[in-house]
Amino acid sequence: MGSLHQLERDGVGILVDARGDGLPRVLHWGRALGQLPAEALPAVADAVGRQSAPGTLDAVWQPSALPVEGDGWSGRPAVELRRDGVLGRPRWRDVQVDADGASLVCRAVDERLGAAIEYRLGLETGGVAWVEVALRALRDGLAVERLEPVLPVPSTAAWQTSFDGRWTKEKRPVTTRIPAGSTVRESRRGRPGHDAPTALIAALDEPRFGRGELWAVHAAWPGDTAYRLDRVTEAPTLLGAGELLRGGEVVLGAGEEHRSPRVAFVWSDAGLDGIGDRFHRWMRGRPQHPRSPRPLTLNTWEAVYFDHDPARLAALAELAADLGVERFVLDDGWFAGRRDDTTSLGDWVVDETVWPDGLEPLAALVHARGMQFGLWFEPEMVSLDSDLARAHPDWLLHDEDFRAHDPALSWRTQYVLDLANPDAFAHVLERMSGLVGRLGVDFVKWDHNRDLVDAVHEGRPGVHAQTAAMLALMAELKRRHPGLEIESCSSGGARTDLGVLQVADRVWASDSNDPVERLDIQRWTGLLLPPELVGAHVGPTTAHSSGRTTPLSLRMAVSLLGSAGFEWDLLSCDEAERERIAAFARLYRELREVVHRGRTVRPDLRDDAWRVTGFVVDDATRAVYVVATVSSVDDARPERLRMPGLRPEGIYRVRVRDELGAAEAGWVLPRWLRDGGIELPGAALAEVGLQLPVLWPQQAIVLDVALR
Repeated sequence: MGSLHQLERDGVGILVDARGDGLPRVLHWGRALGQLPAEALPAVADAVGRQSAPGTLDAVWQPSALPVEGDGWSGRPAVELRRDGVLGRPRWRDVQVDADGASLVCRAVDERLGAAIEYRLGLETGGVAWVEVALRALRDGLAVERLEPVLPVPSTAAWQTSFDGRWTKEKRPVTTRIPAGSTVRESRRGRPGHDAPTALIAALDEPRFGRGELWAVHAAWPGDTAYRLDRVTEAPTLLGAGELLRGGEVVLGAGEEHRSPRVAFVWSDAGLDGIGDRFHRWMRGRPQHPRSPRPLTLNTWEAVYFDHDPARLAALAELAADLGVERFVLDDGWFAGRRDDTTSLGDWVVDETVWPDGLEPLAALVHARGMQFGLWFEPEMVSLDSDLARAHPDWLLHDEDFRAHDPALSWRTQYVLDLANPDAFAHVLERMSGLVGRLGVDFVKWDHNRDLVDAVHEGRPGVHAQTAAMLALMAELKRRHPGLEIESCSSGGARTDLGVLQVADRVWASDSNDPVERLDIQRWTGLLLPPELVGAHVGPTTAHSSGRTTPLSLRMAVSLLGSAGFEWDLLSCDEAERERIAAFARLYRELREVVHRGRTVRPDLRDDAWRVTGFVVDDATRAVYVVATVSSVDDARPERLRMPGLRPEGIYRVRVRDELGAAEAGWVLPRWLRDGGIELPGAALAEVGLQLPVLWPQQAIVLDVALR
């Protein structure tokens, strides 16, 4: 006979009922309840149970941790297993549950189906609840087609939010009322995609940044995923997610095990910022989280594209060092035959016609000037016009009947290399590892510029195997080269999940360096990821992705919101621009400890022209706010900016950092701004606020808030 278990950590509580047959049932996930008396727990369970009504199951019933049709569950099944092509009906027996103060492990078997299950639920740093499920076959032929952990949310939750997008416009929030029935968002791109759901959020009211109660789920997996929200009439509302598996993709032999990706569940009563804060605290608590200051980076892509000239790139590196850049990354175009994007992927050999002395002189120059050296790869892809594809056409991740013949499988004139093939894996690893070791590469920009279409590995759907192989390749490369950092770039922000960040060290949020677009892309990428993990670069005056022309001050202010850098030919800048870039570099080095260690806050403003992001250090002695406009403000006298999270009794000096250059403003220029700053108690800044100026469209100011 089981019992009731309370799990609590960092203000979050979960109540689990492990009595009776089958898998445990989660009765509560949300605010911590405090340690309830053991004798009160059965009454709490009875209080949320239901008496059978006519026309429903006779048994008093709550959905299990993994509900299926055989339980009487009418929503989306959380588990689907097949034997001999027939859908199984799990009946878990011999259930064993072990729990401590913050975690629970349940093990059970179904002898008839020939399966054993292990379900793990644990509250970790920040109150993030993580669920992982493992299935083991007791005999050959167990096909796993779905494993989607769920947790209950109150049926009073009325709104749901997930995300959509496209290339250069990622992470667009989509908020609607929760409909009846089961709602599912799937990604079938072999990567999360630019239109990835990213997270599914249930909320009592339309979500806001600074207030409101919300429940969120995120599948930490850089492949295909499914997000689900089930509102059925006779059971609590369930929120969940998991890996999307195709039929026949995972078939286990006797003794083999399939382990689901970890799924994160986050509750907050402090709005979207509260959700982000819990994710950020968990990320920063990981042993592998970057601890050193995030280097100011220059990436060469928008500076030279494929036009590689050693003398010009050496001059660019020299200038970058003079201006304060700390990491120099050589992008696409350095390997043999790569003069455009139609050829040579997979041939990771330095192009001697362009680099007759190899890349060693450039790497040595970069290191001699005190910078890190980075190099671009796209390890998962191959061009048909490449030595690799000609030598090993069987290494492509496509069905043999269509491999290299069906133009529908081409994407950006490139195909996918089957990394789950051990020979292909070893080939790419040795080529990359050799270059990293020989050149002393400190940083790899790891790109992935296409979806996987009709991915087939050894006659089966191949996305799962490919994703697992990619993670293993990253991990092995880092094991061989301690200290190496990897950026996950997938034609921008198509792979920015917590799964790839098990091994990667930062993400490229978007191929758009248009700061107007970037303000929202980075805002919503930051719901999961703290700013130190999100590359944010200053691009050219006119953005290559949108054609929009913006002032340098705005481009630099937006770069401050992440792991800053440049994607720009600095050799083309005039002396005045170079002076401002050098000043920006000094400002970034000063403020990054606040931005990259502080709690992110986004004050709610009515006027959608404003984009305001703040960062408050843990002891509230310092804060930085970036205040920007994307369009004309609505009112002749704008709103006040309130700054949460400061010490109410403390006196703070608020000043504008003018290193970025003066912002253009209209007819309202508040005295505090005109006079260069003001001193106010924290309580006044949080509740009364500061009068915002009438900033012109696409302008920004940076506010430095310091305890006196």
